[in-house]
Amino acid sequence: MKRLAGRIILLWGWRRALVAFLAGALAVLAQAPYDFFAVCFVSFPLLVWLLDGATGEASDGWIRRLRPAFAIGWWFGFGYFLAGLWWIGTALLVEADSFAWALPFAVVGIPLALAFFYGFATAVARLLWSNDIGRIAALAFGFALAEWLRDFLFTGFPWNAVGYAAMPVPLLMQSVSVTGMVGMNTLTVFVFALPALLAARRHVRLGGALLVGLVAAHVGFGYIRLAAKAEPATRAIDVRIVQPAVDLSEKWDASVPDRIFATLMGLSAKAAETGHDKPQLILWPETSVPFFFAQRPDALTALGEMLGDGQMLIAGVVREEGGSAANADRRYYNSVVAIDDKGEIVDAVDKVHLVPFGEYLPFADLLGRVGLKQLVAGPMTYAAGNERHPIALPGGVRALPFICYEVIFPDLVAIDATSAGLIVNVTNDAWFGDTPGPYQHFRQAQIRAVENGVPLLRAANNGISAVVDPRGRILDALAIDARGAIDVHVPISNQAIISSSQRRINGLLIMLLFGLAAFTLNVRQRLRVN
Repeated sequence: MKRLAGRIILLWGWRRALVAFLAGALAVLAQAPYDFFAVCFVSFPLLVWLLDGATGEASDGWIRRLRPAFAIGWWFGFGYFLAGLWWIGTALLVEADSFAWALPFAVVGIPLALAFFYGFATAVARLLWSNDIGRIAALAFGFALAEWLRDFLFTGFPWNAVGYAAMPVPLLMQSVSVTGMVGMNTLTVFVFALPALLAARRHVRLGGALLVGLVAAHVGFGYIRLAAKAEPATRAIDVRIVQPAVDLSEKWDASVPDRIFATLMGLSAKAAETGHDKPQLILWPETSVPFFFAQRPDALTALGEMLGDGQMLIAGVVREEGGSAANADRRYYNSVVAIDDKGEIVDAVDKVHLVPFGEYLPFADLLGRVGLKQLVAGPMTYAAGNERHPIALPGGVRALPFICYEVIFPDLVAIDATSAGLIVNVTNDAWFGDTPGPYQHFRQAQIRAVENGVPLLRAANNGISAVVDPRGRILDALAIDARGAIDVHVPISNQAIISSSQRRINGLLIMLLFGLAAFTLNVRQRLRVN
């Protein structure tokens, strides 16, 4: 091991960059749908050894001395995000005649930009570096800080945060209910990087004890949580989730909306599955209704006739507001609407966190002058909603809706159990086909249920649609590209261990604790040298 580490440390030039790139790309196998987390016990030790050799000239200022470390992290991040996000480009092929030109910018440009976060992570780590276990703590702190920033900087895109690698199954998801994603990111990098100590022979016993102890605590806590008797349900709701599997090439085709609507209606109106009561709530995916209700009042009448007494439909729609279609003040919202058994819209919630370039064009006036426009989400630009509120469902249940990728933001989906008993996520991952993207999206939604201790209802146009219990277990689901509906009886109970605010504090404290440990060991080494 020491010989291998020495060779990695002494790499230079393109060989050093290539190993960093490959280590990052390899780490993606720990994410859904592969879930082979053991590869991170290779990727992160390699990163540690590369950083051991990333030293600048002693005569340079401290910023210039950090450039080699930043470069290592950037190449690691570029490999990680390129291998993990290549599927974004498939969305541009849905309308290839218009958007194929942008394929290199999506497939390569997004990873190029996101790699700067991991370059920042390794630069911060190298600033606190030491020759012992302190450098493992420094790397954990650097990555945790970078992932925390990735959650909100430049509108935020915390996709495939490193902490998800440690949570492939419900048994290993429970710790996040206490640590939050910030704490999980910290601990995940620390544990995966600990085998790097085998090469130095310093703090090997301490590192081994910490690795075994943290893994045992992670697994043990998950076992206890899953084995524990669930809190008694205060109420329950019978739900039908509809997955229409509409071909996106027809999504906005004016000649087929009636056929799409008929498919949705047929799946919604079928008899309840054996052993299930008639659903109280029917859930349709994001932008599933292929027209504006204002232009088709007959559709609301048909829904009122289809829905039985006490039933409710939550459907993803495009909601329009403002003047006439030719009016520049007209606004469109990516929304969900609640429709009662009279065919009346009784509530609506607009998407608050929009996808840049997909649902709106940042700096639209400037970029519009050079011919750029939004790329994939539909024939119109969306406006952001002002606020999110729970929707009252039959049986006294309240659900908080999140549209598409809103569900990947932990702080956005920080639910107060007194305000909502369900998370509802509607999405249209058909843009990305049967690629890793929909599986990664579903995994992140699944973790939100565990964090908040409430069930998740998820309706996706072509999958993965599912019902997930408060501990991350899938009660029922529809696979990618399947057309159908599932009926599920969903008990509602608060199974959160701590509040969302306390979980956020815990995560930040864990991150800062590792930062303090790295700083202390770095200072001690400097004093010893001097």
